[in-house]
Formats: sequence, structure tokens, C-alpha cells
Amino acid sequence: MVDKVLNTVAYIEEKINDFRPDWGIILGTDLGGLVNEIEIVHTFHYRDIPNFPESTVESHKGLLIFGYLSGQKVVAMQGRFHYYEGYTMDQVTFPVRVMKFLGIRRLIISNASGGVNPDYEIGDIMILNDHINLMPNPLIGENIAMLGSRFPDMSEPYDKKMIDTGQEIAKRLKIRCHTGCYVGLTGPTLETPKEYQYVRIIGGDVVGMSTVPEVIVARHMSLPCFAVSIITDLGVPGKIKEVGISDVVNAAGEAEPKMTEMIKELIMVTV
Repeated sequence: MVDKVLNTVAYIEEKINDFRPDWGIILGTDLGGLVNEIEIVHTFHYRDIPNFPESTVESHKGLLIFGYLSGQKVVAMQGRFHYYEGYTMDQVTFPVRVMKFLGIRRLIISNASGGVNPDYEIGDIMILNDHINLMPNPLIGENIAMLGSRFPDMSEPYDKKMIDTGQEIAKRLKIRCHTGCYVGLTGPTLETPKEYQYVRIIGGDVVGMSTVPEVIVARHMSLPCFAVSIITDLGVPGKIKEVGISDVVNAAGEAEPKMTEMIKELIMVTV
């Protein structure tokens, strides 16, 4: 795997010259509006990048973008990869490895999720302070020491300082924002009522099909992580409705500008 990562990094570095990003950003379902705020320097289609998978999910454009956001150098994924697409966990998390070798020092991840906390409403934002992984662990298999330790510590999967800063920003911008636990499932089916109930019982506030593998791999490489969920549907008794991908996309799109403002300010003030 390392050979593939290094091969991909060499290809990208040849194209971007001396541009070295400090921040990596992964944008989830219909959450690509942040790209409009980036002063773009280089853009790559995933299909043109050696060893990169291609995003097969609608609303995931499949672009790797380098540029400036809030005066900071960033590399942003406009669309991610999911285990349910048929990719291996190595493929799902491959871009995180690549971004680390390109020089990023922090990783920001966004996603659309279903809220199981009864205090949450559609359009709310939740900053992740923990997760529960119910997917295959992306670190299963031979450990590569140059990437990280065999048994990486996960006592702080999400950076506490960035969480505190995100909360302060949300309060100042009057954004309805929570802090809680994300439960990662494989998908692609949305949850049954009893599955929603199970997620809540085990300590989840939201449920989704991404983010956790990327964070595990990032923390394996000692990258600090900040992640936000936009609540696009509810798995709360009495509020569960039939939901399609268009409902998720529409709800994410409506709330996306709030997330964009939060991330722009977070990058601006974090040192």
C-alpha cells in the first residue's frame, strides 16, 4: 500500500510544484459548497489520479482541489469513498494517507447523518467528540510501522481544542450546534426503527456510513481531526419518515452554508 501512496503523492507533487497544504478537508453528501470559498490553484479529477478510486455516489463530484481557504493552504476532497460502494477499507481511506504524505497537519471531515438524539432537528449541526465503529476496522491486516503503531490510542479521536473552537464559533454565528457521538454503519440501507433505537441505546447521537474509517486512519498517523455532521433526517420515535437520497441531499444542501462558515472561521483562527 505504501508504494501506491508514494506513487500517487509523486504524481500530484509533480503537478502542484511547491504547493504544500496544511489542512485536509473531506466533504460529504451535497456538502461541496465550501469549494466555492476556496481560491483554487489546482484541480484533479479522481479518475486522473493514479491509484485513486472513483466516487460512484450522486452529489459526490469526485474532485481533489488545492488552494487557499481563509488564507491557509488546503487540499479538499469534493466527494469521498464509502465501504458500501464495494471498495475495500484500504481504498476508502487511501486519500487520507495521500494527504498526510502531501504535508497536511490537520484533517476536517464533514458528513450527512441521521439524528437519533431527540433534541436534534433536521438542519442542525453536530460536532463529533467521539464515535462508535460498527464497520470493519481499516487497520486490520499487516501494520506498517512508518504509518503508525500496531495499536493506536483512540482516547481522543477528535481534537479537543478544535471542538472547543468550533463550539465558540457556532455560538458567535448563532448556529444551532450540538456535540456528540457518531455511529458508523456500513450501509447502504438506511436504518430500520429498531436499528435507530439500538444506535441510541449504545450511546449514539447520530448515525451515518462514513467518517469513522477516515478518522481511524488519520489518528493512526497522528493527524488531529475535526468532524461535523449535518442532520438530514431523524431516527427518533414518532419522527421517523420514509427517506430517499433526494431528501438527504436537499437537507444537507440547505444547511451547508452554516457548516461552511464554521469551517472557514475554524481554519482562520486555529494555529
